[in-house]
Amino acid sequence: MGRILVGTASWTDKTLLESGWYPDDVTSAQERLAYYASLFPVVEVDSSYYAPPAESTVSLWRDRTPAGFTFDIKAFSLLTQHPTKPAALPKDLRDRLGDTKKNLYLRDLDPQAVEQVWDRFLTALAPLHDSGRLGAILFQFPRWFPIAKRNKQYILECKARCDPLRISVEFRNHTWMSEENQSETLDFLTSYGLPYVSVDMPQGYPDSIPPVLAATADLAVVRFHGHSAKWTSHDVHERFGYLYSEEELREWAPRLRRLADDADTTHILMNNCYRDHAQVNARQLARLIPRDHAEAE
Repeated sequence: MGRILVGTASWTDKTLLESGWYPDDVTSAQERLAYYASLFPVVEVDSSYYAPPAESTVSLWRDRTPAGFTFDIKAFSLLTQHPTKPAALPKDLRDRLGDTKKNLYLRDLDPQAVEQVWDRFLTALAPLHDSGRLGAILFQFPRWFPIAKRNKQYILECKARCDPLRISVEFRNHTWMSEENQSETLDFLTSYGLPYVSVDMPQGYPDSIPPVLAATADLAVVRFHGHSAKWTSHDVHERFGYLYSEEELREWAPRLRRLADDADTTHILMNNCYRDHAQVNARQLARLIPRDHAEAE
C-alpha cells in the first residue's frame, strides 16, 4: 500500500477563520499556514482557480511549510474552459483586450495572450515544483465538457503544456463516468498516466459524478465535496456546508485503503469547506486509516 496523505482544500476560508479552529495566538498568514502544516501533510489551493497566484506568494507558501509538505493547485478557471472575470487577468493582458464581455473564455484571447496566461500560471508554481512541494495541478473541467475526441485532445494539451509539472483530472459532466463510458474514460487516463480525481458529491444533478474510486496513475486523488441539500446554491458555503458523520467516514476508510493498494501516493482532500468542517473531518478520516498508511496529525 502506498502513502496516504489526508488534508483539506484551503486553510484561509473566511468561515474557517471565524470558527475558532486556529488557536487565539495564531493570527498572521505565516502562522496559519505553519499551524496547518503541523497537522496535515497536504493542502489544496483553490484560490488559484479565481486568479493565478503571484510567484512571490508561492515562494512564501514554500518558505512557510516544512520539507515534504505537499500543495495541490487548482488550475486557473480560464485554462479549464470556465468563464473568467477579466479582472482575474494581469493588467497588461486586460489592456490588450480592450472592451470585453462580462466573462471571458480562453477562446476569446488571441494566441499570444493564451500563451502568456499558460506561461505565467506555470512559472508562478516553480518555487513549489523546484522544492519538491508540488503535488498535482487539478484540472476540474465544467459540466459542459462531455466525453469527446476534442476534449480528450484538450486534456492531453493541458498535460503537455504543464510537463514536467503533473496534472490530475476531475470531471463534472456525467458522460465521462456513465456506465457505457466509464471504462473508456479510465483506460484513456491510464494510457497517458493521468491521475483520475475520484469524488464524493451529491447525486442526481447535471454535474454529478458517481463515487467511483480508481487509480489511473501512480498518484490517486480523492476529493470529498459533501452532500449538501443546497448543491445548486450560488453561495459556495451552502454548496459545501456539510459535516460528514464518523459513520460515513468509517465506511470510506477501507475503500480508500484498497485504492491506495493501486497507487504509490493517494491524496485525500476534504472540500466541505465551511467553518472547520473540512479540518475536523480530515483528522477523523486520518485516524480511521491505519497510522502506518495515513499521514495527518
